[in-house]
Amino acid sequence: MTDKTLTRAHLTDALHEHVGLSRQDCAGLVERTLDMVAEAMERGESVKLSGFGVFQVRSKRERMGRNPKTGEPATIAPRRVIGFRASQVLKARIDQALGK
Repeated sequence: MTDKTLTRAHLTDALHEHVGLSRQDCAGLVERTLDMVAEAMERGESVKLSGFGVFQVRSKRERMGRNPKTGEPATIAPRRVIGFRASQVLKARIDQALGK
């Protein structure tokens, strides 16, 4: 893989090569997996993938900020944000791959 971005198509192709199912079946598996992750997060649940990390939905409260152009104070509305925390296993693999 020469691209710097892993796509659904890359995941489908890798699954097809390793498992041997048809590309259509592999594409369905990738789509369903991503749908399940998204649905869990829509419900506000955390998604933990052992050895990879945790995706979490956090609620941020209303706060004061500033308009970057004018410098005027502005209220930032409450919102939900998605966070990812890598597992120690993933961090170690990345450090090893980068020679740290």
